[in-house]
Amino acid sequence: MLYMKRVIHEIQNVGLYDLVLQDIQRVTGKEKPDAKEIEAVLKKEPKLLRDYMQTTVEYNLSNIHLRDIELDHLDASCRPKAAQINKNLATLREIEKYTLDFEQSSTLVLIFSVEFFVLFSVQYFIVLMDLKAYQWYIYSLFAASILLAWWYANKQRKKYTLNNKRYEKIYKETLKLIAELEKEGCIRKEDLYIDESDEHI
Repeated sequence: MLYMKRVIHEIQNVGLYDLVLQDIQRVTGKEKPDAKEIEAVLKKEPKLLRDYMQTTVEYNLSNIHLRDIELDHLDASCRPKAAQINKNLATLREIEKYTLDFEQSSTLVLIFSVEFFVLFSVQYFIVLMDLKAYQWYIYSLFAASILLAWWYANKQRKKYTLNNKRYEKIYKETLKLIAELEKEGCIRKEDLYIDESDEHI
């Protein structure tokens, strides 16, 4: 559901995607590749398109470049499918963060940050507060926190896997519904594209 015209424009003009642009510059050998050259590189090297998508999600933006369908102007026969598409788009936007690799997600960074803080606190209590007599209790607490962090990380990993599969299923279903509505003459997919994000700074 990417709008390639928007993707290319953002890669060219939005600083958030400078690393992707640098890779494209490397491939093309040009400092300012034009839109056609960028599109050709993205087709030739799908990893760069995935990098664009990952960067977008990491910054809590969306790769769903489609707006909801306005139901008021549709024939009654088109509305049920259109309403389902709108519902699916909302779900996709909500669970899009789970399309990231768990190992590169902010969730894992948060878990490690908390564990680092706990380790620092353990050292603080033992050394600076002179609680050496209680050090084994404190270390036991730290060990328990590691087990808790491991359990939570595994739980989150499963959540990412399940929601990623759910995302793929809903994504395919939505594309199919859009194609059906377009074939029935209810909508034009081209009219649903969002040209640019107002969230980029």
